[in-house]
Amino acid sequence: MNQDVVGRGREFCLARVRDMLRIRRMEERCAQLYGEGKIRGFLHLYIGEEAVATGVMANLLTEDAVVATYREHGHALLRGISMNAIMAEMFGKREGCSRGRGGSMHLFDAATRFYGGNAIVGGGLPIAVGLALADKLQGKRRVTCCFFGEGAVAEGVFHESMNLAVLWQLPVLFCCEDNLYAMGTALERSESQTDITTKAASFKLPSMRADGMDVLAVYDATKLGAEYVRESGKPYFIEFQTYRFRAHSMFDPELYRDKAEVDEWKKRGPIHNFTNDLKQAGLMTEEDFLDLDHDVMKEVEESVAFAEAGQWELVADLTRDVYTEPA
Repeated sequence: MNQDVVGRGREFCLARVRDMLRIRRMEERCAQLYGEGKIRGFLHLYIGEEAVATGVMANLLTEDAVVATYREHGHALLRGISMNAIMAEMFGKREGCSRGRGGSMHLFDAATRFYGGNAIVGGGLPIAVGLALADKLQGKRRVTCCFFGEGAVAEGVFHESMNLAVLWQLPVLFCCEDNLYAMGTALERSESQTDITTKAASFKLPSMRADGMDVLAVYDATKLGAEYVRESGKPYFIEFQTYRFRAHSMFDPELYRDKAEVDEWKKRGPIHNFTNDLKQAGLMTEEDFLDLDHDVMKEVEESVAFAEAGQWELVADLTRDVYTEPA
């Protein structure tokens, strides 16, 4: 048993289980809906990595900003975008958070300061730097949290963003979700230096590594990083070592990794292991878990019904926000 759970309190721990379950059950349902042809295009599932979004988001304030990747469903959900709006967006319905125009990879919500959902690898990095620069120029003490994968480290924009964030001393919390594979390319096949924190340190950027399969480790690392950014107004870098249990996308045949490797990582599953620790510590019963799961599944099915009942955008509105309206 992880003794660390004992001092956290039952309410805190059950909230983290609920957050991870909401992501897992929503993603599992999305996979089913994709097979039914109700969700189309590209779909990148977050199954296995739930502890990262859960631990990070629990440390952010409403005034902070979040920039994410194309595997962003869980981040959007925990940021406060309703599951209804997310599911409707997946369906391409106008009730979606991006009015059905973005789909899976382009979730957006100005009200919660969730700025994507970016389909371009590394595309969120300069956006995060720009948001943080705006906050600094306006004298606002806020954190811009930027998620990206280890594959983005191979992009030039990664180095440009790290350099400017340090050079200009901007309040960005860089969160690298290192799941070992950039699509189908293993980290050691694309990077001569596989220690991501070393790359961050080369820019004189304070950094640390955390176990991305342990929600409490993620929470603690983020708490330290977010407090540093908020108090100093300077950037901080965290590498979360995690693993996705599903394929890169629904079109991925997964020829680059063995099933045995996936099975071994599943033994470290964030939901399974955390709930086991809670049960052993007397903070959760099996009935508690089943009650949480039941409530989450109810939310998921309600979101599917909402998306099914949604409306397609009118043909007459397709050019809205594309062309300037005539004077």
